[in-house]
Amino acid sequence: MCKLQSSRPTDQLSVEQNFAPHPLLFRSGHLMTAMPALFPRYFGDFRKAGVKRIFQVSPDTCLLGWCHFHNEPQLRFTAVVVHGLEGSSESAPMLGLANKAFNSGMNVVRINLRNCGGSMHLTPTLYNAGHSCDVLAVCRELSERDGLQDILLAGYSLGGNIVLNAAVEGSGLNLIRSVVGVSPSIDLHRCVRSIEQPKNSIYEQFFLRTLKKKVLKKSLSHPSLYDTKLLKQIRSMRQFDDLITAPNGGYSSGDDYYHRTSACHTLPRLSVPALIIAAKDDPIVPFDSFADVTLINNNIRLLVTTYGGHAGFVNATREDHLFDEYWAENRTVAFFKEVISQIQAR
Repeated sequence: MCKLQSSRPTDQLSVEQNFAPHPLLFRSGHLMTAMPALFPRYFGDFRKAGVKRIFQVSPDTCLLGWCHFHNEPQLRFTAVVVHGLEGSSESAPMLGLANKAFNSGMNVVRINLRNCGGSMHLTPTLYNAGHSCDVLAVCRELSERDGLQDILLAGYSLGGNIVLNAAVEGSGLNLIRSVVGVSPSIDLHRCVRSIEQPKNSIYEQFFLRTLKKKVLKKSLSHPSLYDTKLLKQIRSMRQFDDLITAPNGGYSSGDDYYHRTSACHTLPRLSVPALIIAAKDDPIVPFDSFADVTLINNNIRLLVTTYGGHAGFVNATREDHLFDEYWAENRTVAFFKEVISQIQAR
């Protein structure tokens, strides 16, 4: 668990007053969490415009991405967007954010973590919270192959943790200009403890079911890497990480994995403008994840809402013609536009 010292008391956190939660959702963090995935939004034209791309991130691993480039893309900033645990580039929040960023003048790359979004055949390994190296490999390719020199990172939940780590670790590349984490799981010890609570069992069982399916499928092509007999004794996310995630990723245990990959340890070294969006009623990423990390680094802006659930943040009303009811997507794009304007004004 992270125990970082803050220069400001927790009651001075930035509380966002412009978020007015949908009146049917604000009383339940669970409903707010589920709504973005359940409520249909049309992305057909935007999705069809994406160009499929395979990114080589290590000798034996590739990632599947979808690129949305403007004409003369080298003249634009590029948003690289990463999904959360058991999500994909097709997740509604990913498409919503990507669509708004593109319509605001940015190139967009929607990245699937290892094995996600139909990419099981591209790697022998599973994804985990420590794969910031994959994001950095994508950034390098975009720079070297496409000439894109201004990268903006955004991630949801586990993806938020990954991109925050990537922004710190990739400082030497001089490519990453800004980063946003929406409900980022920056302290995995606390997140696992939260998801183990009986009231959150629906999330734990959903994740376990889909993760176990991935392991079973991977074992067909890589039987020497996966002992499927272990799956029968796994009843919790902590057990899954102890028996599957940690050994597959090169960690000695689940606790070692949580400690070495949690972004709360790297945030003090973050050197680019960053935005973290968090809700006090998040059922998956407990709000105390951010209490000790509060703005120990002046580059971090923390937006806190009383309601919002886990990466939900459904507003009561639409903001304007571009920014709809999905408030976290709106704030992410607005933050990127602010950073771009500041850089261009120099």
